[in-house]
Amino acid sequence: MTLVKVAFFFLSILTFHASFGQTETYSLGEDSKRHEGVPRGTVTKFVWKSNLLEGTIREYYLYVPEQYDPNEAAALMVFQDGIAYVNETGDFRVPIVFDNLIYKKEMPITIGLFINPGHKSSELPGNPFDASNRSIEYDSLNDTYARFLIEELIPEISKTYNITTNPQMRAIAGLSSGGICAFTVAWERPDYFSKVMSHFGSFTNIRGGHNYEAMIRKTPKKNIKVYLQDGSNDLNNEHGNWWLANQQMASSLAYKSYNYIFVTGTGGHNGKHGGSVLPEALKWLWSDYKTE
Repeated sequence: MTLVKVAFFFLSILTFHASFGQTETYSLGEDSKRHEGVPRGTVTKFVWKSNLLEGTIREYYLYVPEQYDPNEAAALMVFQDGIAYVNETGDFRVPIVFDNLIYKKEMPITIGLFINPGHKSSELPGNPFDASNRSIEYDSLNDTYARFLIEELIPEISKTYNITTNPQMRAIAGLSSGGICAFTVAWERPDYFSKVMSHFGSFTNIRGGHNYEAMIRKTPKKNIKVYLQDGSNDLNNEHGNWWLANQQMASSLAYKSYNYIFVTGTGGHNGKHGGSVLPEALKWLWSDYKTE
Protein backbone atom coordinates (compact mmCIF):
# COMPACT_ATOMS: atom_id res chain seq x y z
CA MET A 1 0.00 0.00 0.00
CA THR A 2 1.58 3.26 -1.08
CA LEU A 3 0.18 5.13 1.92
CA VAL A 4 2.28 3.12 4.32
CA LYS A 5 5.78 4.29 5.16
CA VAL A 6 7.47 1.63 7.25
CA ALA A 7 10.96 1.64 8.75
CA PHE A 8 12.98 -1.46 8.00
CA PHE A 9 12.74 -2.90 11.50
CA PHE A 10 8.96 -3.08 11.29
CA LEU A 11 8.95 -5.29 8.23
CA SER A 12 9.59 -8.45 10.21
CA ILE A 13 6.61 -7.93 12.53
CA LEU A 14 3.91 -6.63 10.19
CA THR A 15 2.65 -9.92 8.76
CA PHE A 16 -0.82 -10.38 7.36
CA HIS A 17 -3.11 -13.40 7.23
CA ALA A 18 -3.97 -14.66 3.79
CA SER A 19 -7.72 -14.37 4.36
CA PHE A 20 -8.83 -10.78 3.75
CA GLY A 21 -10.62 -9.26 6.72
CA GLN A 22 -9.49 -11.92 9.18
CA THR A 23 -8.28 -10.35 12.41
CA GLU A 24 -4.68 -11.11 13.29
CA THR A 25 -3.67 -12.62 16.59
CA TYR A 26 -1.14 -10.39 18.32
CA SER A 27 1.21 -11.34 21.12
CA LEU A 28 3.63 -9.47 23.33
CA GLY A 29 7.38 -9.72 22.78
CA GLU A 30 10.23 -9.88 25.26
CA ASP A 31 10.44 -6.09 25.72
CA SER A 32 6.90 -6.17 27.14
CA LYS A 33 7.80 -8.70 29.83
CA ARG A 34 9.59 -8.43 33.17
CA HIS A 35 13.21 -9.60 33.25
CA GLU A 36 15.50 -10.28 36.17
CA GLY A 37 18.17 -7.63 36.68
CA VAL A 38 16.32 -4.81 34.88
CA PRO A 39 15.89 -1.75 37.16
CA ARG A 40 12.24 -1.16 37.94
CA GLY A 41 10.68 2.29 37.94
CA THR A 42 7.99 3.42 40.37
CA VAL A 43 4.39 4.34 39.57
CA THR A 44 2.44 6.67 41.87
CA LYS A 45 -1.23 7.64 41.56
CA PHE A 46 -2.60 11.15 42.19
CA VAL A 47 -5.91 13.00 41.94
CA TRP A 48 -6.12 16.39 40.22
CA LYS A 49 -8.87 19.02 40.22
CA SER A 50 -8.37 21.40 37.32
CA ASN A 51 -8.80 25.16 37.28
CA LEU A 52 -8.52 25.55 33.51
CA LEU A 53 -10.88 22.66 32.79
CA GLU A 54 -13.25 23.97 35.43
CA GLY A 55 -15.18 21.51 37.53
CA THR A 56 -13.23 18.43 36.42
CA ILE A 57 -11.56 15.80 38.55
CA ARG A 58 -9.26 13.03 37.32
CA GLU A 59 -6.60 10.57 38.35
CA TYR A 60 -3.12 10.61 36.93
CA TYR A 61 -0.15 8.32 37.36
CA LEU A 62 3.53 9.21 37.37
CA TYR A 63 6.20 6.73 36.28
CA VAL A 64 9.76 7.54 37.36
CA PRO A 65 12.55 5.24 36.15
CA GLU A 66 15.07 3.88 38.62
CA GLN A 67 17.83 5.60 36.63
CA TYR A 68 16.34 9.08 37.14
CA ASP A 69 18.95 11.57 38.38
CA PRO A 70 17.61 14.89 39.72
CA ASN A 71 20.77 16.57 38.45
CA GLU A 72 19.93 15.61 34.86
CA ALA A 73 16.77 16.73 33.05
CA ALA A 74 14.61 13.72 32.14
CA ALA A 75 12.63 13.29 28.95
CA LEU A 76 8.83 13.37 29.25
CA MET A 77 6.12 11.29 27.62
CA VAL A 78 2.45 12.04 28.29
CA PHE A 79 -0.29 9.43 27.77
CA GLN A 80 -4.00 10.18 27.48
CA ASP A 81 -6.42 7.54 28.83
CA GLY A 82 -3.52 6.87 31.15
CA ILE A 83 -5.05 3.86 32.86
CA ALA A 84 -4.95 1.90 29.58
CA TYR A 85 -1.22 2.48 29.19
CA VAL A 86 -0.01 2.24 32.78
CA ASN A 87 -1.73 -1.10 33.48
CA GLU A 88 0.98 -3.77 33.67
CA THR A 89 -1.46 -6.54 32.76
CA GLY A 90 -3.14 -4.64 29.91
CA ASP A 91 -2.42 -4.37 26.20
CA PHE A 92 0.40 -1.79 26.40
CA ARG A 93 2.20 -2.29 29.74
CA VAL A 94 4.19 0.90 29.30
CA PRO A 95 6.06 0.84 32.65
CA ILE A 96 7.49 -2.59 31.79
CA VAL A 97 8.44 -1.52 28.25
CA PHE A 98 9.99 1.71 29.55
CA ASP A 99 12.03 -0.23 32.11
CA ASN A 100 13.41 -2.56 29.43
CA LEU A 101 14.14 0.05 26.78
CA ILE A 102 15.68 2.55 29.21
CA TYR A 103 17.89 -0.23 30.60
CA LYS A 104 19.06 -1.08 27.06
CA LYS A 105 19.50 2.64 26.23
CA GLU A 106 17.07 2.32 23.34
CA MET A 107 15.15 5.33 24.63
CA PRO A 108 16.15 8.16 26.98
CA ILE A 109 15.56 8.25 30.72
CA THR A 110 11.91 9.26 30.56
CA ILE A 111 9.29 10.24 33.09
CA GLY A 112 5.85 8.98 32.09
CA LEU A 113 2.74 11.04 32.84
CA PHE A 114 -0.43 8.95 32.45
CA ILE A 115 -3.58 11.07 32.61
CA ASN A 116 -7.20 9.95 32.73
CA PRO A 117 -9.87 12.18 31.15
CA GLY A 118 -11.67 14.71 33.31
CA HIS A 119 -15.05 14.13 34.91
CA LYS A 120 -17.36 16.99 35.87
CA SER A 121 -18.26 15.89 39.36
CA SER A 122 -16.95 15.98 42.89
CA GLU A 123 -16.27 12.24 42.61
CA LEU A 124 -14.24 10.15 40.18
CA PRO A 125 -16.17 8.03 37.65
CA GLY A 126 -16.28 4.28 38.17
CA ASN A 127 -14.74 3.76 34.71
CA PRO A 128 -12.33 6.49 33.50
CA PHE A 129 -13.48 5.94 29.90
CA ASP A 130 -16.94 7.08 31.01
CA ALA A 131 -15.59 10.44 32.20
CA SER A 132 -18.07 13.14 31.18
CA ASN A 133 -15.45 15.54 29.79
CA ARG A 134 -13.48 13.00 27.75
CA SER A 135 -14.77 13.89 24.29
CA ILE A 136 -14.67 17.63 24.97
CA GLU A 137 -11.04 17.41 26.07
CA TYR A 138 -9.84 14.89 23.51
CA ASP A 139 -11.85 15.44 20.31
CA SER A 140 -11.94 19.26 20.24
CA LEU A 141 -9.61 20.96 17.76
CA ASN A 142 -8.22 23.77 19.92
CA ASP A 143 -5.41 24.47 22.37
CA THR A 144 -7.37 24.07 25.62
CA TYR A 145 -6.05 20.62 26.51
CA ALA A 146 -2.51 21.62 25.53
CA ARG A 147 -2.80 24.54 27.92
CA PHE A 148 -4.07 22.23 30.65
CA LEU A 149 -0.89 20.18 30.29
CA ILE A 150 1.53 23.06 29.88
CA GLU A 151 0.03 25.43 32.46
CA GLU A 152 -1.22 22.99 35.11
CA LEU A 153 -0.12 19.37 35.26
CA ILE A 154 3.43 19.55 33.92
CA PRO A 155 4.34 22.50 36.19
CA GLU A 156 2.89 20.49 39.09
CA ILE A 157 5.12 17.47 38.52
CA SER A 158 8.06 19.77 37.72
CA LYS A 159 7.96 20.94 41.33
CA THR A 160 9.32 17.51 42.26
CA TYR A 161 11.18 16.30 39.17
CA ASN A 162 13.73 17.80 36.80
CA ILE A 163 11.99 17.60 33.43
CA THR A 164 13.49 18.75 30.15
CA THR A 165 12.49 22.00 28.46
CA ASN A 166 13.64 20.65 25.08
CA PRO A 167 10.63 19.89 22.82
CA GLN A 168 12.65 17.21 21.02
CA MET A 169 12.69 15.28 24.29
CA ARG A 170 8.94 15.52 24.93
CA ALA A 171 6.41 13.10 23.45
CA ILE A 172 2.66 12.67 23.72
CA ALA A 173 0.50 9.60 23.06
CA GLY A 174 -3.06 8.34 23.15
CA LEU A 175 -5.55 5.82 21.82
CA SER A 176 -8.81 6.45 19.95
CA SER A 177 -9.97 9.96 20.93
CA GLY A 178 -6.81 10.18 23.03
CA GLY A 179 -4.85 9.61 19.80
CA ILE A 180 -6.33 12.62 18.03
CA CYS A 181 -5.85 14.55 21.28
CA ALA A 182 -2.13 13.74 21.24
CA PHE A 183 -1.88 14.98 17.66
CA THR A 184 -3.84 18.15 18.47
CA VAL A 185 -1.56 19.02 21.38
CA ALA A 186 1.56 18.74 19.21
CA TRP A 187 -0.17 20.47 16.28
CA GLU A 188 -1.11 23.41 18.50
CA ARG A 189 2.17 23.48 20.43
CA PRO A 190 5.02 22.00 18.35
CA ASP A 191 7.30 24.27 20.35
CA TYR A 192 6.51 22.11 23.36
CA PHE A 193 5.87 18.57 22.03
CA SER A 194 7.77 17.29 18.99
CA LYS A 195 6.77 13.62 19.07
CA VAL A 196 3.29 12.09 18.66
CA MET A 197 2.10 8.50 19.05
CA SER A 198 -1.48 7.71 18.00
CA HIS A 199 -3.07 4.28 18.39
CA PHE A 200 -6.21 3.86 16.23
CA GLY A 201 -6.73 7.62 16.49
CA SER A 202 -10.21 9.11 16.03
CA PHE A 203 -9.46 11.36 13.04
CA THR A 204 -13.18 11.28 12.25
CA ASN A 205 -16.07 13.74 12.54
CA ILE A 206 -16.75 13.51 16.27
CA ARG A 207 -15.84 17.17 16.77
CA GLY A 208 -14.31 17.97 13.38
CA GLY A 209 -11.27 15.72 13.45
CA HIS A 210 -11.85 14.64 9.83
CA ASN A 211 -10.61 18.09 8.81
CA TYR A 212 -7.02 17.33 9.79
CA GLU A 213 -6.18 15.57 6.54
CA ALA A 214 -6.92 18.78 4.63
CA MET A 215 -5.45 21.08 7.29
CA ILE A 216 -2.12 19.23 7.17
CA ARG A 217 -1.92 19.73 3.40
CA LYS A 218 -2.73 23.45 3.56
CA THR A 219 -0.66 24.41 6.61
CA PRO A 220 3.10 25.01 6.62
CA LYS A 221 4.91 21.90 7.84
CA LYS A 222 5.36 21.76 11.61
CA ASN A 223 8.33 20.29 13.42
CA ILE A 224 6.65 17.14 14.73
CA LYS A 225 7.39 13.45 14.29
CA VAL A 226 4.26 11.27 14.02
CA TYR A 227 3.61 7.59 14.67
CA LEU A 228 0.22 6.24 13.52
CA GLN A 229 -1.17 2.75 14.11
CA ASP A 230 -4.49 1.29 12.98
CA GLY A 231 -6.15 -1.87 11.70
CA SER A 232 -8.51 -2.59 8.83
CA ASN A 233 -11.21 -3.86 11.22
CA ASP A 234 -11.43 -0.56 13.11
CA LEU A 235 -14.73 1.26 13.65
CA ASN A 236 -17.07 2.35 10.88
CA ASN A 237 -20.03 4.36 12.18
CA GLU A 238 -21.88 7.68 11.94
CA HIS A 239 -18.71 9.61 12.80
CA GLY A 240 -16.73 8.05 9.96
CA ASN A 241 -14.43 5.19 9.09
CA TRP A 242 -11.38 5.07 11.38
CA TRP A 243 -9.30 2.92 9.03
CA LEU A 244 -9.88 5.23 6.08
CA ALA A 245 -9.34 8.32 8.23
CA ASN A 246 -5.95 7.06 9.39
CA GLN A 247 -4.99 6.30 5.80
CA GLN A 248 -5.95 9.87 4.88
CA MET A 249 -3.79 11.18 7.72
CA ALA A 250 -0.84 9.12 6.52
CA SER A 251 -1.32 10.33 2.95
CA SER A 252 -1.43 13.98 4.06
CA LEU A 253 1.67 13.58 6.23
CA ALA A 254 3.47 12.00 3.29
CA TYR A 255 2.36 14.83 1.00
CA LYS A 256 3.91 17.42 3.34
CA SER A 257 7.06 15.31 3.85
CA TYR A 258 6.58 14.82 7.58
CA ASN A 259 8.78 12.38 9.48
CA TYR A 260 6.09 9.79 10.13
CA ILE A 261 5.32 6.10 10.14
CA PHE A 262 1.99 4.32 9.66
CA VAL A 263 1.92 0.81 11.09
CA THR A 264 -1.02 -1.23 9.85
CA GLY A 265 -2.68 -4.54 10.61
CA THR A 266 -6.13 -6.10 10.61
CA GLY A 267 -7.00 -5.42 14.24
CA GLY A 268 -10.05 -3.63 15.56
CA HIS A 269 -10.64 -0.70 17.90
CA ASN A 270 -8.44 -2.02 20.69
CA GLY A 271 -4.84 -2.05 21.87
CA LYS A 272 -3.88 -5.62 20.90
CA HIS A 273 -1.91 -4.67 17.79
CA GLY A 274 -0.56 -1.37 19.14
CA GLY A 275 0.60 -3.04 22.35
CA SER A 276 2.36 -5.84 20.48
CA VAL A 277 4.46 -3.37 18.47
CA LEU A 278 4.86 -0.73 21.20
CA PRO A 279 8.55 -1.46 21.92
CA GLU A 280 9.51 -1.02 18.27
CA ALA A 281 7.29 2.06 18.04
CA LEU A 282 9.06 3.67 20.99
CA LYS A 283 12.46 2.83 19.52
CA TRP A 284 11.44 4.58 16.31
CA LEU A 285 9.91 7.57 18.09
CA TRP A 286 13.05 8.13 20.20
CA SER A 287 15.56 7.06 17.54
CA ASP A 288 16.83 10.64 17.16
CA TYR A 289 17.72 11.15 20.82
CA LYS A 290 21.39 11.49 21.67
CA THR A 291 23.09 10.18 24.77
CA GLU A 292 25.65 12.39 26.46
